[in-house]
Amino acid sequence: MASLTYELTLAGLAIGSAAALTGIGLIVTHRATGVLNLAHGAVAMVCAYVLRQLAVVWGWPLWPAALVTLLLVAPGIGLLLDRAVFRPLARAGAEQGRTLVASIGVFVLLVGGAVLLWGGGARNDAPALLGRDPWAQLTTVVAVACAVTAVTRWTRFGRELRAVVDNRPLAVLSGVDADRIAAAGWAFGAFTAGLTGVLLAPYVRLDPYGLPLLVLEVMAVAVIARMRSLPVAIGAALLIGAAQAQLTRLHPEGWAEPLVRAVGANLFVVALLVAALVLPGIGGKGRDALPPAPRGGRTPPSVWPVAALCFLLPLALAGPDLRTAVQVPALAIVLLSLVVVTGRTGQLALGQAAYAGLGALFTLLLAAAGLPELLALALAVPLTGVAGLLTAGPAIRRHGLALALATLAVGVAVSRFVLDQPYATAGLPPPDRPAGFADDRAYYLLELALLAAALLLVAALRRGRTGRALAALRDHEAGAEAAGIGASTHKLLAFGLGAALAALGGGLLTMGVHAFDPAAFDPVRGLLWFAAVVTLGADNLLTPLLAAPLLLALDTAGPAGVAAVVLGVLATRTHLPPLTSFLTAPLTPLVSRASRASPGRPPPAAGRSAPVPPLAAPLRPPPGDRAARLRAEGLWFTHRGGVTALRDVGLALPTAQVTALVGPNGAGKSTLFDCLAGAARPRRGRVVLDGEDITRRPAHVRARLGIARTFQRLAVFPSLSVEENVRVGAEHGHRRKSPDAATERALLLTGLAGPVRHRAAAGLPTGTLRRVELARALAGRPHTLLLDEPAAGLDAAEAAALSRLLAALAADGLTVLVVEHDPDLVAGIARTVHTMEGGGLRS
Repeated sequence: MASLTYELTLAGLAIGSAAALTGIGLIVTHRATGVLNLAHGAVAMVCAYVLRQLAVVWGWPLWPAALVTLLLVAPGIGLLLDRAVFRPLARAGAEQGRTLVASIGVFVLLVGGAVLLWGGGARNDAPALLGRDPWAQLTTVVAVACAVTAVTRWTRFGRELRAVVDNRPLAVLSGVDADRIAAAGWAFGAFTAGLTGVLLAPYVRLDPYGLPLLVLEVMAVAVIARMRSLPVAIGAALLIGAAQAQLTRLHPEGWAEPLVRAVGANLFVVALLVAALVLPGIGGKGRDALPPAPRGGRTPPSVWPVAALCFLLPLALAGPDLRTAVQVPALAIVLLSLVVVTGRTGQLALGQAAYAGLGALFTLLLAAAGLPELLALALAVPLTGVAGLLTAGPAIRRHGLALALATLAVGVAVSRFVLDQPYATAGLPPPDRPAGFADDRAYYLLELALLAAALLLVAALRRGRTGRALAALRDHEAGAEAAGIGASTHKLLAFGLGAALAALGGGLLTMGVHAFDPAAFDPVRGLLWFAAVVTLGADNLLTPLLAAPLLLALDTAGPAGVAAVVLGVLATRTHLPPLTSFLTAPLTPLVSRASRASPGRPPPAAGRSAPVPPLAAPLRPPPGDRAARLRAEGLWFTHRGGVTALRDVGLALPTAQVTALVGPNGAGKSTLFDCLAGAARPRRGRVVLDGEDITRRPAHVRARLGIARTFQRLAVFPSLSVEENVRVGAEHGHRRKSPDAATERALLLTGLAGPVRHRAAAGLPTGTLRRVELARALAGRPHTLLLDEPAAGLDAAEAAALSRLLAALAADGLTVLVVEHDPDLVAGIARTVHTMEGGGLRS
C-alpha cells in the first residue's frame, strides 16, 4: 500500500510540475505585460509538435531537438507575439478586453495552424525529454522558479520589471524601456509554455485541441496565486497534482463511482472553477473586459432581403441532401446568443459552447424519455436557461479578466463533468428529427423559421427599454447603476437568454446531423465561435448570419483548420473595425447629415450650451418641510490600500437649496459622494434618507429612491444617442411614469432638444457630454442631485448656463450638493459651503 501511495504521488508530481511551469509562465507574462495569456496552452502545443517533428519525423537527436525547440522556437514565438500583436496594443493604451481578445485570437490561430500542418488526429509518440522521472521535472521547476525569483529581486532588470508592473507610464517617464521588459516577459512566458508542452505531451495524447485545453485547465494554479505569487502557484500545482493522482485509488460503489472518477481525472478543472468563482478575482470593478462598441450607421434595409435570399438558396440549388446546410441556421442561433451576452451586454462570455451542448443533451434525454422531439427541444431551452442563470449568478459578480476566467471555467467544467461523461451520455439513442420534419428540406425550413423568430426577439430586445439598459451597462456600469439600472438583474437576464438561445441552436444542430458529439461543444470550439462573433461585430444582428456559413464553408470547402487561422488572424488585429461595420458605413454620412439638418432651426455651435429654457413643467418634489432629507452621520471609509478617506464625516443637505463642498484634491470629496450615492459602503456610520437608514442600499436602489448623481469623470454611454442616454434615466430613475415627457423635459432644460439629440454620444465635446450626464440625472425626476465637478471642462459661457440652471432647479425644490473647484460658480449658486480636508469637514 505504501508503495502504491508513493508511485501515485510521483505520478501526480509529474503533472503538478508541468502545471507549476504553466503558472510561472502565466504569472511572469502577466506581471511584465499585464496580459492574461490564454494562448499559453496553444504555444505549449505547438512546441510539443515541433519537438516531435524534429526528433521523431526528421530523426534529430532528442537533446539537440529539445534545445532548438525550447531556446529558439519557443522564445521566437513569444517575441513574434510581442512585436506583431501585443506591443502595438500596449503603445495604444488598449484596455484589458482588447488584449484578452487578441490572446484568444492567437490561441485560435495557433490551433488552426497546427491542424493545417499536422492534422487533427491524436498522436501517442511524443518524445519524453526527461523520461518518466518526476524528480527531474520537479528539479527543473524549482530551478526555473529560483532563477525567476533571483532575477526579479536582485537585478536591475527585476527592479525595472517591478516598476513597470506598479506604474507603466511613470516607469517609462523614469527612463525604463517598457518594451524591452515586455519582450523579455513574452520570450520567457513562451519558453515556459514550450517546456510545459514538452513535459506534458508524453503523458497525454498529442493533438491540436486536447493539449491546449489541458493547459487552460492547469492555469488554475496561476489564478489561485492571483497572478502574483510564484511559491503559491508552485505549491498549488504540486498539491493538486498529487491529490488528483491519489483520487484514482478510490473506487466507491453505486451512483458516486462515476462522479468520483470524473473528479479524480479532472481535479485541476475543479480547482479552476473554485478559483474563478470563489477566490478574489483578477482586476476589479470598472475594468471590464470589453470596451464599448462604436455606434455605426443603420443597417441598410436592402441587406435583410439579400440575407434571407442567401439562406433560401440551398433549397433551390442543393437538391434533397442538405446535410451541411442544415447546420448553418442552428449555428447562427448559437452565435446569436453571443450577440446578446457579449455584444449588447459587454460580458466576455467564453462558455457559450457548454450551454449549446447542454441544450442538445437535455433534448436527447427528454426525447429518450418519450416526449416528442419538438416538445423535448421546447423544454430543453428553458431548462438550459435556468442552468445559465444558476452558473451566471456567481460569475456576474466578477469583472474584467476575472469574469472571462469565470465563464471559461464554467464552460470547461460542463464539458468535462457532463458532456464528456458516460453517466450523462451513455445509452442515448441517436437523435431523431421532429415528426413531419424528417427530410432535410423540411427540417431546414423549420430551422429558418426558428432563426427568424430568434432574430426578431433579439431585435425587439435591443430596441426596447431593456436593450438600452444592457447597452448602458456595457458602456459604463457605474453610470448605469447611478441611473437606476440593477446591474445584477440585467446581467442575469442576458446570461439566461443567451443560454436559452445557445440551447436552441445546440439542440437543432444535434438533431440536424443525427448525432450527439461532445467534441462539437468543447471549450476550444467555443473560443472559435467567440473569435468569429467579435471579429465580425459583436453587437450586430448580421454577425451570426455571416459567421455561421463562413465557419462551415471554410472548414468543409478547404483544409481543416482554415476557419481557425482566418479568424485568429482577424481577432489579433483588434484595432480594425468589425467587418459588419462596412455594411453600415455607407449610411453613416447620411445619418450624420440628417442629424445636422433640422427643419426650421440650425444646430447650436459645437460645445456651446443653447439658452436654458424656462421650466416648462415643475420638478418640485411632493410638498413637505424644508428640513434635510439626506444626511450622512459619522462616516468612516478606508480604501483597500489602507488610506482613510473619510473620518467621522457628518453632513445634512437642506431641501431646495444648493450646498457646495470644496477642498483640495484627495480631501475625500468624491469618496463622500460615493457613500451618499451608494457606490461605496462606509466602514462606520450611516446614510439616512427621510429617517430611514439606506447605508446598505446599492446605487441603483438609491437612484430609484430619488438620489441622482453625476461623476467627476464623465459617465455617459457612448454607443447610445444623446436622447437614448437621457431616456435611460427617465426609464429607471425615481419617477418612471411618462418617460417620454420626462426625457423631453430634461432635454429642454439642458439645451439638448435640438438636432444634437440624435447624435451618438461618442465624440461629442466635453461641454455637451456634461449636459448629457446632467440631463440623464434630471430625467429620473430626483429630489436630491449630487454633482461631482459638473463644470470641469466647460468654458465660461457653459459654466454660466450651468449656474443659471442649478439656481433655477433649487428654486423649484431640488436639493443639490456640488463638489466644485470653480469659486465663481460656488459663490453664485451655493447658499451653504462646506470645506473638506484630510477626510474630514473643517467648516
